[in-house]
Amino acid sequence: MNSATGSPGARILGLGHYRPSKVLTNDDIAAFVDTNDAWIRDRVGVVTRHIAADDESVVDMAVAAAGKALAAAGAEADSIDLVVTATCTLEASLPGASATIATRLGIPGPGAFDLNAACAGFCYGLTVADDAIRCGSAQRVLLIGAEKLSAWVDWTDRSTCIIFGDAAGAAVIGGSETTGIGPVVWGSDGTRAGAITIPGRDAAMHMEGQAVFRWATTTMGKVALEACRRAGVAPEDIAIVVPHQANLRIVDAIVRQLGATNAVVARDIVDSGNTSAASIPLALSRLVERGEARTGDDVLVLAFGAGLTFAGQVITCP
Repeated sequence: MNSATGSPGARILGLGHYRPSKVLTNDDIAAFVDTNDAWIRDRVGVVTRHIAADDESVVDMAVAAAGKALAAAGAEADSIDLVVTATCTLEASLPGASATIATRLGIPGPGAFDLNAACAGFCYGLTVADDAIRCGSAQRVLLIGAEKLSAWVDWTDRSTCIIFGDAAGAAVIGGSETTGIGPVVWGSDGTRAGAITIPGRDAAMHMEGQAVFRWATTTMGKVALEACRRAGVAPEDIAIVVPHQANLRIVDAIVRQLGATNAVVARDIVDSGNTSAASIPLALSRLVERGEARTGDDVLVLAFGAGLTFAGQVITCP
């Protein structure tokens, strides 16, 4: 039964991630597209990316990541009363993923819906979960970012096929006596909606890479600074920075503008590629797994994607 009064705050209790077993290298891509390893590394920073099998779905990957998050949080399936999946790459628009994911995990009858803010989806979902818990609509939320971008990429288009990978990341979020998910800075710029599109049911992704690069490197540093200000944390006191893993040059530009001089910076883009809504939970979960992010650390998460949409907030590392 949902809480009637809500909780003073909310925080992430546990994280999990999943990457498919198939690894696609730059040299592999160079075998069927006019490119090479050095060009890809210099342009976007990707060295390898993981690609889902033909019979491996967004839901399959989400279930794998979510199961690990539940275990890390020490949470039983029946303690979850809301499941939210951030994704923009489902095989079909109906049904959504979240109810099926819940059933496969043995979560009995939770609220369940999907959220599409493209690459910013997980950060949007953090705010939805935080609000639901503090308002009493839910006690524990399972938030997932999962994408199978390989199914929506034109593998003859070197401007996009070099960038993307498949993955899932998940977080269990519960009530807290203190704030563990800081105030969100979010927004959109619909005048630039044409910069990243899938223009039809049978179409592949189209992206105006240079336009997105210019927008991100002139916009997201300001969003990062505002997220720190709203959380009451100085940039130099941020322990971990997890920007959306869109492009290594964008990651580095945002970090320079932020001035988070003492932070560990996620650079998952190098061996995971751009995994859209999965990129934030995937990168943070891997940092925790490697011991580079510790319980209680202040973490700035920051994402942007098609729409154009963006969101960022300071959270407490589980």
